[in-house]
Amino acid sequence: MSAPQPAKSAPQRIVLEGRYVRLEPIDQKHATDLYEVSTMPGGVERYRWLFSNAPGSLAEMEARIEKAKTETDPIYVAVIDKARGKAVGQQGWMRIRPEHGSVEIGGIYWGLPMARTPLATEALFLFARHAFDDLGYRRFEWKCNDRNEPSKAAARRFGFQFEGVFRQDMIMKGVNRDTAWFSILDSEWPAMRAEYERWLSPDNFDADGVQKSRLQTRG
Repeated sequence: MSAPQPAKSAPQRIVLEGRYVRLEPIDQKHATDLYEVSTMPGGVERYRWLFSNAPGSLAEMEARIEKAKTETDPIYVAVIDKARGKAVGQQGWMRIRPEHGSVEIGGIYWGLPMARTPLATEALFLFARHAFDDLGYRRFEWKCNDRNEPSKAAARRFGFQFEGVFRQDMIMKGVNRDTAWFSILDSEWPAMRAEYERWLSPDNFDADGVQKSRLQTRG
């Protein structure tokens, strides 16, 4: 068995282009869209499990983006719905450890316009493909509050393997957080990449955009 190798580099602030979404380095041009999607009916609730609350104003959203642009971990991107030409969510590269070949997708806010569409799946896929195929990472992580059942279900649907719970891992918004850990390894990725590509094909969706078959990443 060959010795494990580090990744080529940390993720850079580049555009990742998909069929349904484009991931762009977060910038002030996304502020209005992200504020609108964060504060639309039902949007605020989606901040429940995040470290931050929904922005209280456009100026607050702009300030968050300005701060994010200076950080190297996490590195945030805006998720652009290519059909609408609008930012509908954001996600970040986190716990970036190229020396160990390990990186996390986190800080995920996928707005309601992304629900029940291929957008979230492709946004995740673009990160995973870039991490494994372009940068040579060995491990792609997903973590969430152990009480966040929708996030844990999403991780499993996307093919992440559950690894366990770090008890009393954090104090978040004044309450305890036990953290559930999930991962995908480079050895698992080739088969999963093929399944993502099959599922994301336009042939898998009817005229109303409804999937014809489910994503089958669990073997």
